[in-house]
Amino acid sequence: MAILHPRTRTIGVRLSEDEYVALESFSSQTGARSLSDVARLAIFRFLRKPIPESSLAVAVEHARRVSDLEQRVSELTLEIASLKARGRRNEAS
Repeated sequence: MAILHPRTRTIGVRLSEDEYVALESFSSQTGARSLSDVARLAIFRFLRKPIPESSLAVAVEHARRVSDLEQRVSELTLEIASLKARGRRNEAS
């Protein structure tokens, strides 16, 4: 079979062992010729599915909130450690 558009570009993706096994299993269950075919199909299906702008905005807002919460947890952890240390000093004196 002649290839009308030869594939000359590549990308690399790192997978965990579990992810790789799942991809292999899916590939064999669907009768795909290769893991590359499965990955290529998944990428094109993803690219064809429009992402509503509102979903993107929500995702960005969630990421910002998570970042803010992580920062606050770090601050609280330091404050708790400081209070514990101060309490130990007071008990020792």
